Amino acid sequence: MFIISLTYIVPLEELDQHMPAHVKYLKKYYKKNIFVASGRKVPRSVGIILALAGSEEEVREIISEDPFYKLELAEFDITHFLTSQFHPDLEDLLKGK
Repeated sequence: MFIISLTYIVPLEELDQHMPAHVKYLKKYYKKNIFVASGRKVPRSVGIILALAGSEEEVREIISEDPFYKLELAEFDITHFLTSQFHPDLEDLLKGK
């Protein structure tokens, strides 16, 4: 599993102009069972995505499609961690990766 942190580097008003495209991108990877959860930190300065992927390379390829990445609206940081415990409903998703 990977934690993708997006640190916003533009004013929120500019970020919000591209939010519909970003949400469309997120939905694409939810449908592919790669993204598990996403949201913003409080206060709103960072976005977080939990992703199931086979490798960091795969995550980087996926990130490259994000409008926030393409338009340089955020800096991206990837943390890879091994899930030793998880909610039982995630078991099928985790076994698939």
